[in-house]
Amino acid sequence: MNVNQDQLNIFKTVIETGSFSAAARKLGKVPSAVSMSIANLEIDLNLSLFTRIGREPVPTPQALTLYEKTDQLLIEMNQWKQQAFALSSGLESSLNIVVVSELLHTDWTDYIALIEKEFPQLQINIFSAPQEDALRLLMNQSAQLALMFEREQLEGREQFVELKREVLVPVAAKHYPLAQFEQVSFEQILQSRQIVVASRDRTIKPELLYSKQNWRTDNHHSACSIILQGLGWGVLPLEMFNENPELEKHLKILNFLDFTPKFEYFMDLVWNRESELGAAARFLINHIRNQRIHTK
Repeated sequence: MNVNQDQLNIFKTVIETGSFSAAARKLGKVPSAVSMSIANLEIDLNLSLFTRIGREPVPTPQALTLYEKTDQLLIEMNQWKQQAFALSSGLESSLNIVVVSELLHTDWTDYIALIEKEFPQLQINIFSAPQEDALRLLMNQSAQLALMFEREQLEGREQFVELKREVLVPVAAKHYPLAQFEQVSFEQILQSRQIVVASRDRTIKPELLYSKQNWRTDNHHSACSIILQGLGWGVLPLEMFNENPELEKHLKILNFLDFTPKFEYFMDLVWNRESELGAAARFLINHIRNQRIHTK
């Protein structure tokens, strides 16, 4: 059996227009070419697709059954050709992006939508992980791109472009002991349990860790739930309060006595300079770079 896309398109058009001549006009072909194509398709399939009694061909039940599948098959064939062309032009077969769990509350999906609009056939895989684990995925090339907080020390292989500024604030449930003070001393912080967002690897020391006693979790949403229970204090994105105003009723932003209780970080798009990036990854990097140029 050797059925090609042109045959399927002619078959579909004949059924939709109701005649060989109307299909020929729509497709810009001569009627004899349409008739010949249908005849060859019937030979290839060993099926009678049209009865030719009367002025116009009438589709057989078998033809109507195949017609139901033809539209989707033609779409998939076009997608296959587009994907093959994109791959030949440098598009990666799939794009793995890791979003640091501390940034899941941000509008990171806008960047995914941007890629999908430009490369609709691309397979995109999204992962979330704490900061340290996200960097590891990037360095071992399990992911091509990462949305991360800025790092105090850069890994030699990483390259990045800044996206935006994020603010983190120390918080505690309003019934938690620390929340009863107008100002909290460093000694009180040290002695109070901290709920810290950290890598799943216990050997990696978490960032923004102050307390001697701490519990670890791998994302800010679970940290927030624990803090709301009054089981400790922690550092959460200020944007979480904008997303969920109800949090203001239950959480208090702590006022530290010895330093400003706001931690400002840049959110970066990061990649491994040793990785061979495809067209979609390069497109997003260049888009963000152009955005920065136009907003300066």
